[in-house]
Amino acid sequence: MTILVKDATIVTMNRDKPLIKHGYAFVKDGQFEQVTEGDPSAEWLSKAERVISAKGKWMLPGLVNTHGHTGMALLRGHSDDLPLHRWLEEKMWPFEAKQDQKAVKAGRALALVEMIQSGTTTFLEMYHLFMDDFAEMIEKVGMRATLMRSMIGLCSKEEQETKLKEAVSFAKTWHKQANGRIQTMLAPHAPYTCPPPFISRIVEEAKQLDLPVHMHLAETKKEVDDHRQQYGFHPLEHLEQINVLSAVPWLFAHGVHMPKREIERLSLYDTAISYNPKSNLKLGSGIAPIHDMHEKGITIGFGTDSVASNNTLDLFEEMRLGNLVQKGINQDSTLMPAALTLEFATINGAKALRFADIGEINIGQQADFILLDADKAHLQPDIHVQSHLVYAAKGSDVTDVYVQGKPLMEQSTLLTLDEEKIRFEAKEQYQRICKLT
Repeated sequence: MTILVKDATIVTMNRDKPLIKHGYAFVKDGQFEQVTEGDPSAEWLSKAERVISAKGKWMLPGLVNTHGHTGMALLRGHSDDLPLHRWLEEKMWPFEAKQDQKAVKAGRALALVEMIQSGTTTFLEMYHLFMDDFAEMIEKVGMRATLMRSMIGLCSKEEQETKLKEAVSFAKTWHKQANGRIQTMLAPHAPYTCPPPFISRIVEEAKQLDLPVHMHLAETKKEVDDHRQQYGFHPLEHLEQINVLSAVPWLFAHGVHMPKREIERLSLYDTAISYNPKSNLKLGSGIAPIHDMHEKGITIGFGTDSVASNNTLDLFEEMRLGNLVQKGINQDSTLMPAALTLEFATINGAKALRFADIGEINIGQQADFILLDADKAHLQPDIHVQSHLVYAAKGSDVTDVYVQGKPLMEQSTLLTLDEEKIRFEAKEQYQRICKLT
């Protein structure tokens, strides 16, 4: 299928030409073959099997969510106003223990609806239940994802090895599947749930598979204090001590409690940070020192975490809040300008998830893109495109979503998911699980 999108304001995320005020893009075999300003010639129009007039809409790369747990989607609003350790132990884990295949499937479908409707085309899923089912769902729906079977190691060595075997099998089966839209990682849950020898085993397997590793790190002060008391090190320093930081690429979620010396340590290795400002604030965990990390050249992308701690999957909200709190805590309004914030949500997110050819609207890149309706009161005057995308736009402004040139949503209508059915089933499954004892 060849598609030509014309009459668009294009946010390319290419630093040489970041904005095309009036232009067009030609897509062939899922990639951009031409991206330029002006109106398409008769030759380009004749090549297109389908011509779409954007009618002045804003066109930008699909957003990238670098950390989440869609398997927890039914838990939105289930528990609020608790610190992380109590929230997990008293509310989240007991509910998750009751979730079966039907409940997890219903929640995940709901999460896919929300992500597509708010402009996310690529996301990360870190979870332990029914991952093969989810990979099959993503393959059909058409999104792009980095998937992993998460592992908690507070169990016997035999059970640890069983979990690792499942994770490795899943990673081998699904890496680079669905026409390259699905990639995998290995994922120890966190230093406080995985003993060091188990983390080392996971990294050993990841190295053999040539895969990155994803893990929660330094999310709360309690986590860091407890780790120091037990082992004598900050969790990141401990990872260095057991020689796993240099073994594979890492993507860490959160990194809220990272002193400057740990940020310096992080910068020495092939690492990236998933910045989850809404979740970190809602759980009272703190605010990650993103400016200091960026100054050290660390790759940073935005993540939402789960809707249980956010409580949405709207990356436009994440961008705006994540930008503003950095200005506030540093008392410096020049930090995280709009252009950089957009990079975190697109190019940098793609780097963090190790997708080499998404995050830009540029020749040769995968045609993952979204259109926003710029004809809204809160987006006027509409000439300040990059500013509005960060400081004013909403996920509900997204009208069209494409991955590899294939439409997942057009004119605000989902094409690969039945939203009404999904909403009904999610409500039904939540009520059913709540009744289980």
